[in-house]
Amino acid sequence: QVQLVESGGGLVQAGGSLRLSCAASGRTLNSYAMGWFRQAPGKERMFVAAISWSGGTPYYADSVKGRFTASRTNAENTVYLQMNSLKPEDTAVYYCAAAPVYGLEYVPTLQYEYGHWGQGIQVTVSP
Repeated sequence: QVQLVESGGGLVQAGGSLRLSCAASGRTLNSYAMGWFRQAPGKERMFVAAISWSGGTPYYADSVKGRFTASRTNAENTVYLQMNSLKPEDTAVYYCAAAPVYGLEYVPTLQYEYGHWGQGIQVTVSP
């Protein structure tokens, strides 16, 4: 069983940056692709970014492409989401998630593909 804990959220002004971290325990992450999702108030949870188990294949939602960067350090069992040029519409609860990929260089983008989720962390971007 994988336990995931997000950190690094908070309040930032538009144009600013934050880096989210997701620390895993219970199992090593090198068997899992990792994803980031977010849920804004009154909206469904949406895909933001994902990265393959090796870290070599990141994939982003169009809304964050060029501003967000997903990365991972398997040796530290941690994944990151660097968020730059933040906009008020990025305000949401952000979740990290793990998907078993059995060694495949595959990047899931659908929520049902992820079997393990963190509790979420708030990111608020003020105008």
